[in-house]
Amino acid sequence: MTESDESSFRAVQLEQHGAESAGPGEADTPSNKSAETDNWSPDPEPSPLSQGGRWTSTVEQFKLRKFFVLRPGTLDHAIEDIKSKVDPKEDGAVQSVWLMAEIDHWNNERERLVFITEKSLLLCKYDFIMLNCDQIQRVPLNFVDRITHGAFTFPPRSLLTREGEGLRVFWDRLREPTFKSRWNPFALDYPYTTLTYHPVHNANDKLARMCEIHNFREQLTTVAQKAHAENPTPGKANGVLVLNQPIIIEAYVGLMSLIGNQNKLGYCLARGNVGF
Repeated sequence: MTESDESSFRAVQLEQHGAESAGPGEADTPSNKSAETDNWSPDPEPSPLSQGGRWTSTVEQFKLRKFFVLRPGTLDHAIEDIKSKVDPKEDGAVQSVWLMAEIDHWNNERERLVFITEKSLLLCKYDFIMLNCDQIQRVPLNFVDRITHGAFTFPPRSLLTREGEGLRVFWDRLREPTFKSRWNPFALDYPYTTLTYHPVHNANDKLARMCEIHNFREQLTTVAQKAHAENPTPGKANGVLVLNQPIIIEAYVGLMSLIGNQNKLGYCLARGNVGF
């Protein structure tokens, strides 16, 4: 007997048992059916206000469709493309892949594919329009010494705001950014990276798993601790310190980030008849 036959057999048995357990007085009679029919009334039609959630969902879905990362096969192609660039000797085997948004020191968001391997943390800038990997930043996991997670904050005199939470990964706690780097919006010598949720993290279950920063933090901590134990760095304290504290973004005016983030300029997005 197949599983479907067994389930239908059980349903028949339950219906027969219910019919046998009902007494003569409890059986459906024409009077009972007419009474139920008289008491029935059609459900009221939903008002336009009650459909607000549906309209909101439709608008959000329309906005999400503009992201090239959601095009069928695009994300899988990008992952395989970057995997081919992973060095087995320097990086080891790939442990997991994550889709996130990176926030720089001027509060600019940029789309990133993040790979955790046995020995490295790879921050990849991928062009989902041209299907090409533009840049890979490699961070040895035995250099990662601190991970902080919490809500975003700005200096007291800053005009910027940012909702939500994220995490910051440090790989050289003794080195502070220089004054020149702080005021250079294109500086790449910062000893940390700041990550948060990608805008498409609610699109489906697969992306929800790939964008979950809490799971990312747990796995990164575990793999980094293992890398410290297997390959300790001379002159540095071995281990990863995990802190729950606000993440400060030292930006004050940020007109460029305000315009860029509002228009999602850091993402591969369809913009009218032109992809940017």
